[in-house]
Amino acid sequence: METAYILINCDLGSEEAVIEDLKHIESVNEIHGTFGAYDIIAKIENPKKDKLRETLTWNIRKLEHVRSTLTLMGIPGQN
Repeated sequence: METAYILINCDLGSEEAVIEDLKHIESVNEIHGTFGAYDIIAKIENPKKDKLRETLTWNIRKLEHVRSTLTLMGIPGQN
């Protein structure tokens, strides 16, 4: 299973709307609002690395109110 953690910056005050939108994306398994430099962290998983990229590029980054993302890829076998 391929895993990525997506750190998300949102428009001010739109965190709850973005979290709600993330809940409807198939590969998104965990979502947490955060304090600090990023507003939300989302964990996405899929057996295929290409599907992870598609989810990030075409689903998460295109969400209304998402300003920027930082992706951290998991290392297989180190979980």
